[in-house]
Amino acid sequence: MEGNERWVSGDLQHPDRDPNRRQLVAQEQEPFGAILSCIDSRVPPELLFDTGLGDLYVMRTGGVTVGPVVTGSVEYGPMTSGTPLVVVLGHQRCGAVKAAYKSLRDGKPLPGSLQAIVKALQPAYDQAAQEGGTDRVETMARAQVKLTAADLRSNQDLAPLVAKGALAVVGAYYSLDTGKVEVLAGAPS
Repeated sequence: MEGNERWVSGDLQHPDRDPNRRQLVAQEQEPFGAILSCIDSRVPPELLFDTGLGDLYVMRTGGVTVGPVVTGSVEYGPMTSGTPLVVVLGHQRCGAVKAAYKSLRDGKPLPGSLQAIVKALQPAYDQAAQEGGTDRVETMARAQVKLTAADLRSNQDLAPLVAKGALAVVGAYYSLDTGKVEVLAGAPS
């Protein structure tokens, strides 16, 4: 979060981005966090947290949707090298969530494999419909973050790490307007 504060203020340090760091991590990596974020080109986790080479495992999917391969990728750091933090990072004005929302609302499937994203976002759509509000797409995007983080926290392989305090799974939301990341759920105490 300190890196995000630097991103918001423009006082960037650009840590761990030089040939010495490249050499240090060439043989082995020990990232301090794993980020599951959206594919959106405006939401590059390494930049908005002001981190560098070898600092984060980063997985990106449309609307922070998950499936077995993505879940396995998220599990990799905590289960193989003790990475203590997973952040599920949604964002403002998510195009994937907006497209899925319209598809579900109108009953019009999206073409190709985009429909898999729509299907994965159905629970967030249902939750947003229950919650209501003035901007259901934003409500849906936030719901998706919370649902995904909760699913990962209760995952059979990650839950024991969470229970013993070795892993925090945090849901967060990025504002495109301000650059600020807001923690929604799961912040360690």
